[in-house]
Amino acid sequence: MTVTIYGLGCRSTKKAKQWMINNQIPFVERNMAEEPLTVAELKELLRMTTDGTDDIISKRSLPYRTLDIDFDKLSLFELLELVHEHPRLLKSPLIVEKKKLQVGYNEEEIRQFLPRKVRNFQWLKWKMEHIQPLEG
Repeated sequence: MTVTIYGLGCRSTKKAKQWMINNQIPFVERNMAEEPLTVAELKELLRMTTDGTDDIISKRSLPYRTLDIDFDKLSLFELLELVHEHPRLLKSPLIVEKKKLQVGYNEEEIRQFLPRKVRNFQWLKWKMEHIQPLEG
């Protein structure tokens, strides 16, 4: 299992990388500003989303606010071409492993990238520390 972190060098990307290092999870990083995602790669990401482009497009990004474009009138192909040309339209980081996608850094959600054995062990450890036996 190797996780891919698509990022833009932002603080959230750095947090995700550090989390992977701390948890000994192998990952590769790809700076989307230096090596933009292709239209085909963007389509693959969209297949993993729940709400399509709304999940990965950053409406707060500078390109989104400054490009004089009505995004709602673009075809999917036109939008993906635009994102390829302006990678900062994407939220960052996009963390991918097989069919798992996490958009942005979230302390709880990123745990999905831990191997199941580790998650089970951590859950058992937490239960042992926090659940009191019934008296009676």
